[in-house]
Amino acid sequence: MHLNARKALSTFYASYGGKSQRFLYQQALDPLEVITEFYNSAMADNSIEEIYNRLHFTAVKLGYSFTALGIPDSTNTELSITLTDFTKNIHLLKQSLEDPENIIAKSFNDRTRRHSGHISYPEVSHLENNQCVIIPLVSLDESKGVFVAGAALRDHKNDEIMNTLCTYATLLIVNIQLKQRMSFNSGIDNLTGLHTHKVFQENLCQSIKKAEKTGESVSVIIFDINNIARINREFGHAKGDEIILLIAEKIRKNIRARDIAGRFGGDEVAVILPGADNTKACYVAKHINNALSSCCIEGVGHVKASIGVATYPECAKEQEKLLILAEQAMLISKHDSHKNGMAAVVSAQDMNFWNKIALDTLARVIAKRHSQWGVNFEDELVKRFLKSKKMPKIPLDVVSSLAGAIDAKDTYTRGHSQAVSMYAEALARAINLPEKTVQRIKLAALLHDVGKIGITESILRKPGALTDHEWEIMKQHPVIGAKKVLEPIKSLKDLIPIVKHHHERIDGCGYPDRLKDDEIPVGAKIVAIADAFHALISHRPYRKSLTLDRSIEILRSGAGTQWDGELVRKFVTIAPSLCTKP
Repeated sequence: MHLNARKALSTFYASYGGKSQRFLYQQALDPLEVITEFYNSAMADNSIEEIYNRLHFTAVKLGYSFTALGIPDSTNTELSITLTDFTKNIHLLKQSLEDPENIIAKSFNDRTRRHSGHISYPEVSHLENNQCVIIPLVSLDESKGVFVAGAALRDHKNDEIMNTLCTYATLLIVNIQLKQRMSFNSGIDNLTGLHTHKVFQENLCQSIKKAEKTGESVSVIIFDINNIARINREFGHAKGDEIILLIAEKIRKNIRARDIAGRFGGDEVAVILPGADNTKACYVAKHINNALSSCCIEGVGHVKASIGVATYPECAKEQEKLLILAEQAMLISKHDSHKNGMAAVVSAQDMNFWNKIALDTLARVIAKRHSQWGVNFEDELVKRFLKSKKMPKIPLDVVSSLAGAIDAKDTYTRGHSQAVSMYAEALARAINLPEKTVQRIKLAALLHDVGKIGITESILRKPGALTDHEWEIMKQHPVIGAKKVLEPIKSLKDLIPIVKHHHERIDGCGYPDRLKDDEIPVGAKIVAIADAFHALISHRPYRKSLTLDRSIEILRSGAGTQWDGELVRKFVTIAPSLCTKP
């Protein structure tokens, strides 16, 4: 053992007065070995939870059947207690430090070790007849917490060993808390005192990694202040800051010590709840919402917030996806509160994914904050879409939602699929195709670009010309859409020829199969014209939108080479009625 470690241990051993061997409940254990083992192993612990687990493990070796660790909140008015019983069940309890009759509160407040014949918590009533020792964790005459160890039949002499271990554990806990404060100081929001967005994200990442190992849940709650823009405008930003600060304080007072709160946006606050499933998270969210609703700001009135909840792994297994769903749920809550005037907690677990409001809010979230993650998210859309393959006929609104959500990744193509579908339907009707064929072309046009799920955004959003390599990648999207999305779904298989070949050309210079003239399905020819027309009259990263006359001129110039001549001639006659652009 290192010399300094031996010196530190000698201080702890001195408290035994040479009598440590007879104190052990289990005579086979050497007290010096117990303390040495704890000292050496605890030095590697990086969290209070790890320290507590090590204390519990050692206490069980000494004959105790249950333990508890209580850590005070920032105001020293309440202890958050983690109790592990003899069946290894973990109970999370709260204890007011202002209760003069509670023996644990007494030990914390007067920094005195006590013994008790029972533990009086309804959650652990099976332990109420157990004897226990209550050890305050004291550093520089200040209580940092409380440790409790007990058993039905307890050897009081072993309390001395636990007291020594707790003395060292206190030093480690204080050191961990100091490191946390030092590392967080640069990541503390100046207004609220909560973590900054960056630190919040880092903590969520760590919480999910831990949950992956333990199998427990992690929930995220996002709070957004209703009407904050109007409040800032009418009452000034100081009043808006007052409301944000109030929400932060209410959240801080109503979450556990292990929970993590941080700023998520300008008027948004988020909370990470490790170990909380969706039901518990919704309960916490509603509890905080009730606390907020009782608050009244002079000149503004009662404080209202929109609240969204998402839970790992039930809602999502990836951090970014979890946040997207929590934010989406929050926006649905905002929509509902505007509709009925009541603040509501919305859980992502209960959302109808294909609901129009859900998809609209989802598109807003992606465009606002998460656009860099579009490709992965679209894969998730397709996964959900493919779950519908057992249905004999997939509803049009579901197909429309899929297409719209994919369009939403790019501000230049938002609404593109809907427009192409409308133009294609109009052209199909203009040439008197059967109604069944019209509907098939309309549906295929909605999904004509769904294959872009496999194309990176750096290519899709590139403002300049694509390189040869990038262009070869882009040309794969019709095949990706046909193979990955449509082929697995029996009811959509007849759309494959249209989606796969809508970039073929009459002269055979198109892609992916270089089909020409009559080899190209009529539906694909129609979608090709509709697709090109909407692209011409729309803004693009590399140019402004073209006028109706100029767009028609380009279509006519490509008739017979790029597009079917007869279809172009028919389309230009109906184009003015489809386009309101000058």
